Amino acid sequence: MSPLPKDGELIVRKIPFDFPEDLGPIWHPHHEWSQMVNGASVTMPYLEPFLIATLREAVQHIEDPYIKEEAVGFCAQETTHFKTHRRYNELLKANGYPVLAEIEADIRESFIKLGTKSLSYRLAYACGFETMTLGVTSWLVSHRRKLFGGSDTRVASFILWHFVEEAEHKRVALDVYRAIDGNYWTRLAGIFIGSFDVFWWSRKAAVAMLKTDARWNDLGSRVRLWRRTGEFFFAILPTLLRSAIPGHDPEDEKDPVWVRDWINGYALRSDDTVPLVDTSDPDMPVPFGPAGAA
Repeated sequence: MSPLPKDGELIVRKIPFDFPEDLGPIWHPHHEWSQMVNGASVTMPYLEPFLIATLREAVQHIEDPYIKEEAVGFCAQETTHFKTHRRYNELLKANGYPVLAEIEADIRESFIKLGTKSLSYRLAYACGFETMTLGVTSWLVSHRRKLFGGSDTRVASFILWHFVEEAEHKRVALDVYRAIDGNYWTRLAGIFIGSFDVFWWSRKAAVAMLKTDARWNDLGSRVRLWRRTGEFFFAILPTLLRSAIPGHDPEDEKDPVWVRDWINGYALRSDDTVPLVDTSDPDMPVPFGPAGAA
C-alpha cells in the first residue's frame, strides 16, 4: 500500500486493462456515444506520441528541475495511455471496422506534418488539447451515471482512468510552454486549434463506424449523435474560454471529488486488481475508495 499522493503529484500507473478478443465495439446502450468514444480512441496512438515527442524536445531547453520532472511524469502517463488505446483500437478493426486503418493512415500523416511546425506552435497545440481534457474530465465524471451507467465496465473503467490522469497532469503542458515561449497569442490559437483538430479526427472515425453500422442515414441516430455532441461542446466550452484568459492557471480548474477519491483509492488498494468501476451501481463509486463520491 502506497502513501496518498499529494495534490499535483504524478503517479505512473501501468494498469493491465484486459480487452478480450471478442469485445463488442458497442460498449454502451447509447450506440452513437459508443462510437464517439471509439472515434476519440482512434486518434490517441498518434496524438499522444506527438505530445510526448514535443515535450521531450522542449525539456532539453529547460533548466528548472521541477518542470523537467513534471514532463517526465507526463510522458510516462501518456505512453501508457496510447499503448492501451492502440490495443483497444486493434480490436475495433478486427471486430467489424477495418475502415479505421485508412483513417489511421490519414491521422498519422497529419501528425507527421504537424511535427514539422515550430516548437512553440507544437507546444501551444499541446496546451490546447490538454486544456480541452480538463472540461472533458469534469463532464465524464460529473455525468458518469448517464455516460457510463449500464456499459461494459472494462471500457468505462479504461476511459475514466485515462481522464483521471489527464486531470493529474493538467498543468504540465502549460508549464513547459511558458518555460519555452509563453507568448499569449500563440497559446490562445493553440487552445482552439489543438482542441478542434483532435475533435475533427475523432468525428471522422466515429462517422466511418456509424456508416459501417448503417446508421449514418438514420434520422434518429443522427439526432442522438447531434444531441450528445452538443452536450460535449456545452461541457468543454466554458473551460476553453476560461483558459483563454491571460495568466490562466490550470490549478484554478477544480477537479471533481470523484477524481481525487479515485487517485487515493488506487493508492490504498491492497492488491494489483484492475480498477474496474461498477457500472451497474447507480452511483458508480470509485474502485478501492469511499462510495458515494460526488
